[in-house]
Amino acid sequence: MNAVLLIDFGSTYTKLTAVDLDAQQVLGTAAAYTTVQTDINEGLRKGLAELEKKTGKLEYSAKYACSSAAGGLRMVACGLVPELTSEAARLASLGAGAKVVGLYSYQLTEDDLEEITRTAPDIFLLSGGTDGGNTANILHNARMLATLPPTFPIIVAGNRTAARECGRILEGHEVYLCENVMPKFGVLNIEPTQKQIREIFLKRIVEAKGLRQAAVQMSDEMMPTPSAVLKALKLLADGCEEEGGVGDLVAVDVGGATTDIYSIADGMPEKMNTVYKGLPEPYAKRTVEGDIGMRYSIRGIVEAAGVKKLSAVSGLTPERVEELVSYLSQHTDVVPNGDEELEALDQALASMAVQTAVARHAGTMEETYTMMGLTYVQSGKNLMHVKKIVVTGGSLIHTKKTEKIAEYGMYSAEQPASLRPRAADVWVDRSYILAAMGLLSSHDPLCALHIMKKELEKHGHSEQENS
Repeated sequence: MNAVLLIDFGSTYTKLTAVDLDAQQVLGTAAAYTTVQTDINEGLRKGLAELEKKTGKLEYSAKYACSSAAGGLRMVACGLVPELTSEAARLASLGAGAKVVGLYSYQLTEDDLEEITRTAPDIFLLSGGTDGGNTANILHNARMLATLPPTFPIIVAGNRTAARECGRILEGHEVYLCENVMPKFGVLNIEPTQKQIREIFLKRIVEAKGLRQAAVQMSDEMMPTPSAVLKALKLLADGCEEEGGVGDLVAVDVGGATTDIYSIADGMPEKMNTVYKGLPEPYAKRTVEGDIGMRYSIRGIVEAAGVKKLSAVSGLTPERVEELVSYLSQHTDVVPNGDEELEALDQALASMAVQTAVARHAGTMEETYTMMGLTYVQSGKNLMHVKKIVVTGGSLIHTKKTEKIAEYGMYSAEQPASLRPRAADVWVDRSYILAAMGLLSSHDPLCALHIMKKELEKHGHSEQENS
């Protein structure tokens, strides 16, 4: 036996997975409350004790970890044009596993600086202008940021003509110069910035979140949890050198406060008479809906879907929906526990969370008429051909209605312009192994791929037509 321990320090739970590399199988999983307010190692020790009850005492040849504890990696980004450099900065941040808590375009104002100070980000990403293009905007923003206390590192990833001058303006701050996130009009170059974000996470955030003691026990550097999940999903879709993957996919993780969406797909237009509008999207894309969550962000689901829709899906009266939503928003730790009304509402909330988040992540298609006749205009990713949707999160794994909830992430005649998957198999991560497999994939991708193919619970082909 060659046992490896994989740890995910989450905001609420620390999740542990023990894997036997030789047998390519999961030996056991366990979870304990993340004790971030005292010593994060307390939760780790409790989790290890729980795991040992299932696996017996094990000697681990390696230990790997990721973290989103204490809110994860909080970033603010700014660029020149909202649809271009600002969007490129946002995509770079999300793909690196960060949570974007502020996004600005054009010139920063004094009001913006006050808001940034209140936000207290872990990292600031300063971008703007294509190489050889506008320099005035990014230089103005550098001068504005220079007036703030040096409490967070600043990554400069804009017009290369102005990069070094931005560095001089920001002297006294912790500054990192990176390649432009959008060097040419409509061209993304986000990998160098993502690499820098992860390096800062290791150097600064692990220390700030009280993870240093845990980190020194690991066999490799810690990474942000969403980055690990994205890595696992890319492996699952593409495969590795020795074995192919399962093809393009979409993944949904519905949490108490946010909903994370991932897609591994090209997503470009499929028909000759389709024109693409906007910035090309990354092949491996992650978005976070910070206003969509089962408890802390329950009001966001209600605002997005409407009480009437929640009533129709749950079978409860609108008045009862309002009452229960109000109760759950004040009692965020409540779970249904056999209560039929709460179970019905939770199913409806999860369904609308999935529908809203996937619709926001996917692209749209519009019809227009030109001299050449009917033409389609695509914005964002076309995911209609995707045949697999992977779901996780407490509201989806602790229910018998998982497949029904997941169907709301698929195409609906109600929203014909949305390019969500038309029909897909539903795969369920009931044991929360995706982050663990992302960690493992850096060291034994074939083992990680085999475990995911074996452990993810597969449901048959589904097609959503009436959501």
